[in-house]
Amino acid sequence: MNEKILGKVKIMVVDDEIDLEPLVRQKFRRQIRDSIYDFVFAHNGLEALAKLIEYPAIGVILSDINMPEMDGLTLLTKLKELKNPGLKTVIVSAYGDMDNIRTAMNRGAFDFVTKPINFEDLEITINKTLDEITQIRKSQEEHDQLISIQQDLNTAREIQQAILPKAFPPFPGRTDFDIFASMVAAKEVGGDFYDFFLIDNNRLGFVIGDVSGKGVPAAIFMAVSRTLIRATGLKGIPTKECMNYVNNLLCNESVSCMFVTVFYGILNLLTGEIDYVNGGHNPPYILGTGGIRKVEMTGGPILGCLEGIDYQSKMIRLEPGERFMLFTDGVTEAFDKEDKPFGEERLEQYLKENTGNSTEELVKGISAMVNEYSAGVPQSDDITLLAICYNGNK
Repeated sequence: MNEKILGKVKIMVVDDEIDLEPLVRQKFRRQIRDSIYDFVFAHNGLEALAKLIEYPAIGVILSDINMPEMDGLTLLTKLKELKNPGLKTVIVSAYGDMDNIRTAMNRGAFDFVTKPINFEDLEITINKTLDEITQIRKSQEEHDQLISIQQDLNTAREIQQAILPKAFPPFPGRTDFDIFASMVAAKEVGGDFYDFFLIDNNRLGFVIGDVSGKGVPAAIFMAVSRTLIRATGLKGIPTKECMNYVNNLLCNESVSCMFVTVFYGILNLLTGEIDYVNGGHNPPYILGTGGIRKVEMTGGPILGCLEGIDYQSKMIRLEPGERFMLFTDGVTEAFDKEDKPFGEERLEQYLKENTGNSTEELVKGISAMVNEYSAGVPQSDDITLLAICYNGNK
C-alpha cells in the first residue's frame, strides 16, 4: 500500500452513534498517529454532504444506513449524482439488515461491513477501498497528463504547420513560375518539410526533406534543419556549399543519431537552370511534353551523420512549361490493406498521364491517389509533395 498517496485521502465516518467516534479513534490510534488514516466524522447524511465540501480530500465514506435527517440510502443516491469515481462508500449496518445492504450495493456502495463491527475486518475493508481509490486517482492523473500532452502536441502541430509556407500562390506578382506543396504528418507532428524562397529577383531556392524517426524529436530536428537550410540558402551561395555548411552544423547538433534526407535546388528564373544537391533523398521527376524523366542523383549522403562531407552538385535545365515534382518516401511507401507499397511505378504512371496538370493539380491528385490506395490503413509515414512549374519569360 502506498502510504504517501493514501495519507492524502480522508476517511469520513457517518453514524449517529455518539460513542463511535472515540471508539474508532482508539482502535486506529497507531494508523492515525502515523498519518496512514485521517478521519472525519458526521452524524447524518446532510452533515456528510457538508463535510464533503469542507474536506475535498475525503475518498472513503463509512456510512450507517439508519440515521436521522438523511439516511444512508438517500446519501448514496446523492453521492451517485456527484459522479466522482474517486469517492467510495462502505455501508456499515446490522447483519440482519441484508435487504437494505443489498439496496445500498445496488445504489453504488463499494462494499459493506456488519455490526457489531469487527475492527480487523473493517481495517481490511478500509485498506482495500483505499487501494481502489489510489488506482483510480492514478488513472485520473495519467488521463489528465495525456490530455495535457495531447494539447501540447496540437499546439506543436499548429506551430510546425505555421513555419511551412501555406499561402498559394506564394508570390502572386510572379508569372515566370508556379509552385504548390503539401505536407500531411503521420502523427500529430511530423519530420517531413518543404520550403521555398526567393534568393533574389532571378533565383528561387527550394528544398524538401525527410527526418528520420517520428513524433516530437523528428519535428524538432525538422524545424532546425529547415531553418538552417533557409538561413544559409538566402545567402545565395551554391547548393553544394550550402549543404556542406548545414551538414556540419547538424552533425554538431544532432542527438540520438538523427539524420535528414534533403534535396536542395536553386532555379534560375531567367534560364530555367537548376543547381541542385541530393543528400540521400528520393530523386524528383521532370514532367514535359516528351513524358517524364528522373533527376540524376548527386551521390551525396544523408545530412547530420558524417561531418566534413564534400557534397557534389549537378545542373539540369527546365524548358518553359516543364514541371519539377519532388516528394518524400511517404508517397511511395504508403501501404494498402495487403501490406503492399504504393511504389514508384504507380507514381510514374500517374505523372505520365498528367504531365500537363498544374502544380496544384499534381500535388492534390497524387495525394488523393495515395489516400485512396491506402484507405483503411493507418498512415505510416509523413506524406509531402512539392511541385514547381517553370514558365520562363512569357
